[in-house]
Amino acid sequence: MDGIGVNFLSELVGTAMLIILGGGVVAAVSLTKSKGFGAGFLMVTIGWGFAVFAGVTVSYKSGGQLNPAVSLAQAILGNITVGEMLLYWLAQMIGAIIGAVIVWLAYKQHFDEEPDAAAKLGVFSTGPAIRNYGWNLVTEVIGTFVLVFVVIAFTNGKTPAELGAIPVAFLVIAIGVSLGGPTGYAINPARDLGPRIAHAFLPIAGKGTSDWSYAWVPVVGPLVGGALAAGLSYALLPLA
Repeated sequence: MDGIGVNFLSELVGTAMLIILGGGVVAAVSLTKSKGFGAGFLMVTIGWGFAVFAGVTVSYKSGGQLNPAVSLAQAILGNITVGEMLLYWLAQMIGAIIGAVIVWLAYKQHFDEEPDAAAKLGVFSTGPAIRNYGWNLVTEVIGTFVLVFVVIAFTNGKTPAELGAIPVAFLVIAIGVSLGGPTGYAINPARDLGPRIAHAFLPIAGKGTSDWSYAWVPVVGPLVGGALAAGLSYALLPLA
């Protein structure tokens, strides 16, 4: 397999791992019959942080981007081509869908017995605590800007894998506890859109709608935040 093929597979597997563990912790906390039910938002943020650790670790070959906003920033910085960015986006989306399906399989009986459609959707995708698309968008832009800007600062413009998986994991936890309250902090278009697609096609009993009216916010917001972080890094950071 050539380098492009390896990077594609690396991003796919890494993103699937991210969603298996990230979606899994939401399922554990949110689904009524789960032993982790009611553990709270802090447990979710910790789980997502270490989901990022696992995803970045197993996708070191491709740089552990796992996020279209990160890949966009890498393209703006000139570390990857636009063609490579689009290929990474495809891998990340496929990986996210696969990861969401695996979470559903792991919690199949709990989904079957869960009466709350919103709790089921929350395992797959984010949603705002107060629905206001403009302000929800602002929150996602800010959260993703912090993620990408700090990663660029630590790595002098290189990929998250250059920083190391543990610091990225703690950065994601910090963003979650500080900025995650308003929207559930998608900060990653693939993390939200891929599982939302899985929610739409999976035969989940009593699942309700997939809330497509909100779906653009956790896609557009992170892409804008990632682009802003890359652009400002030229002026404000010592890029190698």
